[in-house]
Amino acid sequence: MKKENNPTGFLFSKQNYIWLLASFAIIALSFILMGGASNDDPTQFNEAIYSFRRIHLAPAVFFIGIGVAIYSIFKKDKKQS
Repeated sequence: MKKENNPTGFLFSKQNYIWLLASFAIIALSFILMGGASNDDPTQFNEAIYSFRRIHLAPAVFFIGIGVAIYSIFKKDKKQS
């Protein structure tokens, strides 16, 4: 008869989940940065859509958030090693 190795408990440690929640907050911040002022007159072009915040800062913050999420998944707990 084979004995199954089913560990009980969570897959990640508490620290991993904290990092994962932080990455979700960073990604949410990037979406907030991508949003912005609307145009009241649809016949007029609004140059604000090409601002530094929307074109450069928000995507950079998004990729930082993805990097933090990847880090939270691969981070090993010192107690588990």
